[in-house]
Amino acid sequence: MIRLVGDKSIKNGIYKTKDILSLAKEREMDLVEINPKLIPPVCKILDYKKYLYEQKKRKKQFKAKQVKVNTKEIRFGPQIGDHDGKVKLKSAEKFLMRGDKVKVFVFFKGRSIVYKEQGKIKLLKFAEDIEKYGKVEQMPIMEGKRMYMIISPKKF
Repeated sequence: MIRLVGDKSIKNGIYKTKDILSLAKEREMDLVEINPKLIPPVCKILDYKKYLYEQKKRKKQFKAKQVKVNTKEIRFGPQIGDHDGKVKLKSAEKFLMRGDKVKVFVFFKGRSIVYKEQGKIKLLKFAEDIEKYGKVEQMPIMEGKRMYMIISPKKF
């Protein structure tokens, strides 16, 4: 005995296996077991190859709709000049316009670790200047000899 579901011509219910198998062969379709754990097991009559094709197609469409977000890095020192900062800002704007996230970090070499506050100020100034194109996802964090923050693109 099996429980048949999802068939329009036959009422859902419990039937003998050989009756349903002969019905499936008549229609040139397959009898597919949906849930074998239930008593009686749940089955459905369908074209299995067509079902697999549709699942593959649906999966492909779902994958196409997903947007892959890349993370670009921009690095500078705590005592970067104004012009150099503007160049870095322009490249960050370009990345954000493309839809990428930007990880901006200040790298402290040797004794420049003394200028932690200066590095944080530079990062916050950078975030303020780029506010038109992106929003700060993560505020400045110190990690080893780096202080970084993450900026994600704004939805236009």
